[in-house]
Amino acid sequence: MKRTSLPLQRREFITLLGGAAATWPIAARAQQAAMPVIGLLDSRSPDALTDRLRGFRQGLKDTGYVEGENVAIEYRWAENQLDRLPALAAELVRRRVAVIATNGGPAVAFAAKAATTTIPIVFTVGEDPVRLGLVASLARPDGNLTGINFLVGELATKRLELLRALVPTATRIAVFVNPTHATNTETALRDVEPAARAMGLQIQVHNASTSREIDAAFATIVRERPDALFVGNDAFFNARRVQLVLLAGRHGVPAIYSDREYAEAGGLMTYGSNIVDVYRQIGVYAGRILKGVKPADLPVVQSSKFELVINAQTARMLGLTVPDKLLVAADAVIE
Repeated sequence: MKRTSLPLQRREFITLLGGAAATWPIAARAQQAAMPVIGLLDSRSPDALTDRLRGFRQGLKDTGYVEGENVAIEYRWAENQLDRLPALAAELVRRRVAVIATNGGPAVAFAAKAATTTIPIVFTVGEDPVRLGLVASLARPDGNLTGINFLVGELATKRLELLRALVPTATRIAVFVNPTHATNTETALRDVEPAARAMGLQIQVHNASTSREIDAAFATIVRERPDALFVGNDAFFNARRVQLVLLAGRHGVPAIYSDREYAEAGGLMTYGSNIVDVYRQIGVYAGRILKGVKPADLPVVQSSKFELVINAQTARMLGLTVPDKLLVAADAVIE
């Protein structure tokens, strides 16, 4: 059978097409390799952080970055084991991420800071980052760190006032702190104790850093019958919020917490920074750093969005009548 030759132009076209097809996977791999990577380091597990992570991704989107499209995120979770943080931070450094975002308390920020002096770090802390030694000043952070201060200690007096407004007969307040997070504990007691004295309240401090210790603290509360409970801001407590809320409800203890998520889980009342917006701001700062802005040129943001959330159903279960002034002041009332 006679073989016919392809016309020259057609042969050239097929050759070019084959060559292009061969280079497409290479180009795709090169594009993927060029995609910037953010390291996200957290002291907890991701299970209870869905809304916060959504806020973080929204902040990235606000600056033009979408996970999986033009930015990748490497997640590292310490699962409430703080001793794992240094190794997890070192992993992100070896991964050569473009920026590290830290959440879940000062210990996370310090682990990242100890791991690198060159990779930009965006932190979230509830305490003054200057006093902690993370940055030189709020306006000019200096070094490779900047972030968000969501003002926890400064709100302790306000939380006690709200608790007293809802439970006007309260005189004895149980206070939960986590001794493992020494900085959080120091801050909480430094602000709560003088505020309580000024209001004529007696406080009893309960230490809890494990689920079992939370159970033991509530066993003490059942015996001593305080009038109300003040749960300090702590990443571990937030991770165990369902346990805390259930025990407070089971034993009929009115309680106030820091984050809206407690009220959504059935907690009586919360007052604090809009934590989802805090995470959005972290995403915005991470995105700006990816665009070339230096951490030293990004002032530490102090959270300005605060919210009071009341769970009216829990109040009724506890036999409490929520005063009209609290209902009017509340940003959300959960029915």
